[in-house]
Amino acid sequence: MKAMKSLVLMIMCSMLLASCNRINPLNDCPPNTIIEWVDLLMIGDIKYEHHFPEPAHENMPITIEKGKELGKVTYRMADSACSNHKMQNGHAAFLTEGTSIYEIKGYPSALMVVADDVVYVASENKQAKTAGDLYPIDQLVKNIHIESTEDGTRMHTFSQASVDQFIAAFTKLKLQDVQSLNKAGKLDGTRIFLDIELNNGVSFRQLYWMDSNVFHDGAIGNDEIKAIINDELFQMKK
Repeated sequence: MKAMKSLVLMIMCSMLLASCNRINPLNDCPPNTIIEWVDLLMIGDIKYEHHFPEPAHENMPITIEKGKELGKVTYRMADSACSNHKMQNGHAAFLTEGTSIYEIKGYPSALMVVADDVVYVASENKQAKTAGDLYPIDQLVKNIHIESTEDGTRMHTFSQASVDQFIAAFTKLKLQDVQSLNKAGKLDGTRIFLDIELNNGVSFRQLYWMDSNVFHDGAIGNDEIKAIINDELFQMKK
């Protein structure tokens, strides 16, 4: 339950950051303001988030090789910005100013980057129209896992056939505005945690609401997506 509450808090913080429209120094914040930042950075007009591994995943190997430098951190938000801060390229929540941001060889920079030896996965791209635009993961996925909503433990792994079918369908899904979906109650009800594990060991979580067939990033599911997930849930319970 603690892990689920923390994840919801992180997502809501991301929504708040995405909706802000001005920059304030910390001194202009309301008194006694405490900001629980998500570990974000922005480069190339894309916001990226570091996905903290669950304790059960911490020892799983990750293999990355730095590519060319994409830029540097120019502004550290922690201790310097209010919660209504509007991120710009070069801004990061915790990284020190001057930290270099690199592409990862073999993976599009639109999907992930690395800074201070920490991998950041795309979380918001205003140019993205589909889930595949936001997450260009075709041919890059090793496994998809269903995780516990209580502690993030991997409870079930998709069959290879389901992985292939899911990625082919998922990358075509249209994206809608997350805040509008939230206001419409589409992000309520029964949730499934899907962990997408890439070939290099990096993984990122997708929250999926069964009742509305919607993902937390605004991807709107279809009958094929729902059928694949339901079938894997059935296999998990056998």
